[in-house]
Amino acid sequence: SGGVDSSVAAALLAKDYDVIGVTLKLFSNEDIKLDRRKTCCSLDDIQDARSVAAKLGIDYFVYNFGDRFRECVIDRFNAAYMRGETPNPCIDCNRFIKFDALLKRAQVLERDYVATGHYARREQDAQTGKFLLKKGLDSSKDQSYVLYSLTQEQLSHTLFPLGGFTKHEIRKIADGLGFVNADKPDSQDICFVPDGDYAGFIERYTGKNSPHGSFISENGDILGEHKGVIRYTVGQRKGLGIALGKHAYVLKKDPESNTVTLGDEDGLFYKYVTVSNLNFIPFDTLTDEMRVTAKLRYRHKEQPAVIRPCDNGTVIIEFDEPQRAPSPGQAAVFYSGETVVGGGTIVKGFN
Repeated sequence: SGGVDSSVAAALLAKDYDVIGVTLKLFSNEDIKLDRRKTCCSLDDIQDARSVAAKLGIDYFVYNFGDRFRECVIDRFNAAYMRGETPNPCIDCNRFIKFDALLKRAQVLERDYVATGHYARREQDAQTGKFLLKKGLDSSKDQSYVLYSLTQEQLSHTLFPLGGFTKHEIRKIADGLGFVNADKPDSQDICFVPDGDYAGFIERYTGKNSPHGSFISENGDILGEHKGVIRYTVGQRKGLGIALGKHAYVLKKDPESNTVTLGDEDGLFYKYVTVSNLNFIPFDTLTDEMRVTAKLRYRHKEQPAVIRPCDNGTVIIEFDEPQRAPSPGQAAVFYSGETVVGGGTIVKGFN
């Protein structure tokens, strides 16, 4: 990508493998109706990646996956927000681009693996032969959460060279190799929404404004006017633009009625969460209840829970303690110790 992580991943592998460097051109600023702010896939990033490849003496290519990225990531992101959900496009990018489209391109080129700069580990179970996805050793950078959708086939052709390193160590290696990007800052926001204004992006991209509607109480009483459902997230308190004489939180969004429900923070906590669109890694399906820890957001601290399969193909998470603001559209990911058991998409929380 032109970042320090993928650059060091290439350097580590170049000692033992025949490596080629690849940058994915996923969008241009014009595609996302942005003309000034720097985004990923920029010419600067490509130049950084090309410089690293030259220093390592490896071939380097830029592949244009823009059409697939728009279809499988940006369009899905927009649609989820319009449904009142809170999507995680990084998971879709891994699922449909890096470990699908790029992996297929690698196979055409007769390459054995795709390697990325993710902080995660891949191991193989000596007894079952199954590939396991494990947390990166640097807990502050662990990215296993956004990789839960990987299949056995994908894991068999994937390498994560940075899984056993800390970020500090990676920067030190990059500096020692003289890489131009050794001190390059980590990306923070969603790559195609660099200013963090999701609602503004969706409106620019789709050409449709999110209509104003009503803030309502849990009893259905109208409390005031909101500025478009896509401008709010479950659990939000600040920036609501309404004064009720007490703290109010977004409890629910309903695009069909164009309402946003506000209430006390207590109304955000749920002991049970329904999860759909599941993927399990060490086994094919969940057939019985299982003790796990679970995360409901990337920065959410894992919480002890039990997961139970349902007849309709969903899973119910029962947490030991109620959890704050499980947001429909976000990923719930299950762990057994260091190992990712699997995950899926949050449908709803309930008590």
